[in-house]
Amino acid sequence: MKRLFDFIVALSAFAMLLPIIVIVAILIRTKLGSPIFFTQDRPGLHGKVFKMMKFRSMLDAKDKHGNLLPDNERMTKFGAFLRSTSLDELPGLFNVIKGDMSLVGPRPLLVQYLPLYNSEQAKRHNVRPGITGWAQVNGRNAIGWDEKFKLDVWYVENQSFLLDMKILLLTVKKVFVREGISADGHVTIEPFKGSNND
Repeated sequence: MKRLFDFIVALSAFAMLLPIIVIVAILIRTKLGSPIFFTQDRPGLHGKVFKMMKFRSMLDAKDKHGNLLPDNERMTKFGAFLRSTSLDELPGLFNVIKGDMSLVGPRPLLVQYLPLYNSEQAKRHNVRPGITGWAQVNGRNAIGWDEKFKLDVWYVENQSFLLDMKILLLTVKKVFVREGISADGHVTIEPFKGSNND
């Protein structure tokens, strides 16, 4: 039922939001250049890797050696606006329609984090990753990794239709309030380097 609900809602949302998606795409092309979309390998259900889609929110500025500049130097006011309003997440509806992601679940993180999880943290991959999740409505990027993973695992062990509805409603509120967009001193959140907890 969760997969059917995801598919119907994501498809309906895509149809309703198509004008906004087109406008955002045009603005990104004008202000940030191409490509319009940011795609990256992320681990999904049971750690299976898929291509996650987002709207691009940073410049491709590089140093004299051809390396990308730090995130805070590539982020523009327009890009920060896309992130704070979660407009950059709209292409994720494609991932939900395809079945790579769910509307609600632990956020898909970087592939290189996979060997760093302990057995408890790895439970976050027992469900499809989500566009939003329990950690996102309880601090998003403003909380530490250990707390984020505890919230993810709690969701996996307590998921239900009513909980998903609660998270979706809280997500709408968070988008308007624009809370927890980034961690202190970072554009988003500092990289995960592993946990001392087994």
